[in-house]
Amino acid sequence: MLMQPGKQGITLFLLFVVVFILACGISIAPNTSAPPAFDPTKAALELQATSMVLQLTQSALNSQPPVQPTPIPPEPATPQPVEPVVPQPVEPAQVQATPTADVEARIKSANVLVYENTDEYGIGMWVQDALDGMGIKYTQTGSYSGHFMEYLNSGKKYDLIIVDAEAKDRISGEFWDVINTRLTRDKAAMIAEVWYLDTEANGPISKVLSGCGVRYQKDYDIADSIYWWDPTHPIFNEPNSVLPLLHYNRYWANQTGDQIRLGGSGDAILLAGLAAKKSNQEGVLATCYDGRVIIQTFSDHDYSQADILPLWENYIHYTLKNHFLAVP
Repeated sequence: MLMQPGKQGITLFLLFVVVFILACGISIAPNTSAPPAFDPTKAALELQATSMVLQLTQSALNSQPPVQPTPIPPEPATPQPVEPVVPQPVEPAQVQATPTADVEARIKSANVLVYENTDEYGIGMWVQDALDGMGIKYTQTGSYSGHFMEYLNSGKKYDLIIVDAEAKDRISGEFWDVINTRLTRDKAAMIAEVWYLDTEANGPISKVLSGCGVRYQKDYDIADSIYWWDPTHPIFNEPNSVLPLLHYNRYWANQTGDQIRLGGSGDAILLAGLAAKKSNQEGVLATCYDGRVIIQTFSDHDYSQADILPLWENYIHYTLKNHFLAVP
């Protein structure tokens, strides 16, 4: 590839040509005579040649590409300090307590008041055994009804009141006035085992029965098979699965229980009875007050302890659960 001459080289070459042309017009002979006469033609030719050389020089200069200045590399950017990324601690997710878990915890710490009058007979305190098995603390008065009334009249609130008057001493009269106040004012739960409605139904207990939605039907003397009228109900399935009390072991020779039927202003459901099929008669077990109350009119000790204990655990669990759902 031919190298193009630089601007300086072309200029020198053209100046050389001009000098050569001018030199050609100068005589090399010694000047022995007078200066030559002015020749206008020759001067014009020399001037024309000089002008041509200048034009060629300018043309050569114009034909050269402009010299681009050498780019000055930019100064390298000063790196900015990088802030170290400090990992933020991740807070553990809060475990939200479900309503069911909250109710179960409250059941374990419930305040329970118990009147259970089989202590003097030495036949076993089955309600107390059920509470012990569930790990629930309670206040037990045994057959001391005076102590029971003292606790009822105290300022302490009870989540569950149990009246297990299976033996022949009775909870009657003004006791039911105080209990009724607890049910309506405090939304307390209650489980009542009563065999003597034939003599009490028109007394103060009638407030509780009417608010429940049941009425006394008739008396019966000797224990018999009891059938579940609603076998899918939680009372028979939570936390224990309990079979109907078809097999009995008669402990009480008479006045073993009463029959009830629907009646009154409450929301009662008859759950079990002496008849194989559900009816509005011969009922012996009901729930009411939005599930906070259970009324049982048969006697525990006429049946097997193995069947009665899990049934009472279900009673306690069911009534307390509904109490805590009703009370914030």
